[in-house]
Amino acid sequence: MAANTFEFRSVGRIIFGRGEFARIGESAAEMGASAMVVSNAGERGDGGLVDRLGELLAAVGVRHEFYRQRGEPRVVDVEQALRIAREAGADFVIGLGGGSAIDAAKAVAGLLTNGGGPLDYMEIIGKGRKITRRAAPWIAVPTTAGTGAEVTRNAVIASPENHFKASIRGAELLASVAIVDPRLGAPVRAEITARAGADALCQLIESYTSNRAQPITDALGARGMALAARSLLKAYRDGSDLDAREDMAMAALLGGITLTNAGLGAVHGFAAPLGANFPVPHGTVCGTLLPHVMRANIAALRRESPEHAALSRYAAVGRALTGRRGLGDAEAIDAGLTFVEELIGGLGLPALGEFGLAHDRVGQMVELAARSSSIRYNPVKLSDDILAEVLTAAMRGGPVAGSP
Repeated sequence: MAANTFEFRSVGRIIFGRGEFARIGESAAEMGASAMVVSNAGERGDGGLVDRLGELLAAVGVRHEFYRQRGEPRVVDVEQALRIAREAGADFVIGLGGGSAIDAAKAVAGLLTNGGGPLDYMEIIGKGRKITRRAAPWIAVPTTAGTGAEVTRNAVIASPENHFKASIRGAELLASVAIVDPRLGAPVRAEITARAGADALCQLIESYTSNRAQPITDALGARGMALAARSLLKAYRDGSDLDAREDMAMAALLGGITLTNAGLGAVHGFAAPLGANFPVPHGTVCGTLLPHVMRANIAALRRESPEHAALSRYAAVGRALTGRRGLGDAEAIDAGLTFVEELIGGLGLPALGEFGLAHDRVGQMVELAARSSSIRYNPVKLSDDILAEVLTAAMRGGPVAGSP
């Protein structure tokens, strides 16, 4: 048996549980007197979560500036929030909301100490400079159960001018504290719950089958998949089901940890160019593509390398999702595929063609996906033709050619 060699990183502190958001003041007070808040969880003055955060900060004598993140973060969003933070002399940063707000906050925290702007550090489309200094202290508070951005070390930023989304990346970007309160997800709309949860499930499966998977991520990923399997549809159908919300908050958290340490795969390889070129939410891309990429990967492995260890991993995925531990590998693989197809189908995610993706753009998206950092961790190399088939199937909502 080959020896394991790996590194494992995560945030310094995780606070998890219903009602734990109320403790943010104690963490904030340890970080400084002035906070930069980046949020997409509402507006100041609407009596909601942002105002509650302001009250909790005021109670410990911390003042704050506010930036309202709208949509997925673009270079201009990070630049604007960074300018406000610098002008205010912010000591630390708080990201409150979905993955978009948390990624923007993460980038601001990193740039406060490393200098420059987002394009200086962005991969592929930027200068790709390394983050070398520890980010300013920052607190991540997710309100959706999806990206796991509260525990990842990259901030995904879109550059519409370059038709691509790319990351600022480095272990120095990991949050100082992540506060995960499942109650914050209760008001989240069903369609957002669906696409966020689909992203969480996708991240767990892709990191588990990644060619960088390792023992710690295996254990966390298996647990996360089981939680998502039992609770994603429940949370989607009844947002007030706090048990389901808690399962999904934990699944997303575990997915963020596993992807940070094991990488992802072809689904997320497509997510960057698709999200930058079409008005499609990230979670919709991931959920819609996941069953097609799984089928394509498994077909390629069975065809080209039937003894490949990744097939055993897909079998383990099937057992984790279905809870049927006694299945043989072939049965488990097929059961996992069926489970994912039925679960994603139950979420009502639209086909990618509904966002303007057409046949004349498929080749360009395949070419751009090949440049992404995620696709290198796919368990098998897929040809451009197969990638095009996968994307075409997700575009129209049909089965992928050559599926097992």
